[in-house]
Amino acid sequence: MKGGMDLFAGIDVGSSAAKAVVVDGDCNVLAIGTRPSGAYLAEAATGALEEACNQAGCRREQIGVICSTGFGRDNVEFAALKRTEIDCHGRGAFHLYGEALTVVDIGGQDNKIIRLDDSGRRLDFTMNRKCAAGTGAFLEEFALRLKVPLEKLSELAALSSDHDVQIGSFCTVFAMTEVLSRIRAGTRVEDLARAALESVARRVLEARRLTGRVVATGGVVAHQPIMKDIL
Repeated sequence: MKGGMDLFAGIDVGSSAAKAVVVDGDCNVLAIGTRPSGAYLAEAATGALEEACNQAGCRREQIGVICSTGFGRDNVEFAALKRTEIDCHGRGAFHLYGEALTVVDIGGQDNKIIRLDDSGRRLDFTMNRKCAAGTGAFLEEFALRLKVPLEKLSELAALSSDHDVQIGSFCTVFAMTEVLSRIRAGTRVEDLARAALESVARRVLEARRLTGRVVATGGVVAHQPIMKDIL
């Protein structure tokens, strides 16, 4: 790290993982770090930031301002700023694209749709935290039932030959029962994988019709690339 460089850090303590990023004064990303959240959110946040600092070649004490966000943001006692995920997703997306847009964030335990105007002002947002359907938790349970790695779902879905297969139930418990029945009936795993991803997308999209530029964020989109096509 060059001496005298302005450094800033952001920590997103989500329900599934803590993510940290170190940036310079021009918002160039210097390093990132991740840790599973687990039950110890403060430790996960500290570990993620330490990993990012090690990659950036700096110490935490050299960072000018640290901002925390996410489900566990209040557990990051050393953060000077604390902001909601809604605020951070909106500001980050507008910084990158600078136009009116809609942010779709699909996380481990919730999903959000945030609309911004052409000045970056938030128009409105919707959030689902009441049900696991439409979140990463649904896909985790699905992968467990199919005995396939979670990160392989997108690859399997890309091999689907029958796009008419659907998972009808939005309830995670009933959906898993439906999946097991489909397996016994001989439905291909590839077709079920695509159906599961489409089910998550439908659950998200029932909250709001997407128009204009759409920016997809969150762990589900990051680890299941085919979701961008489905959305």
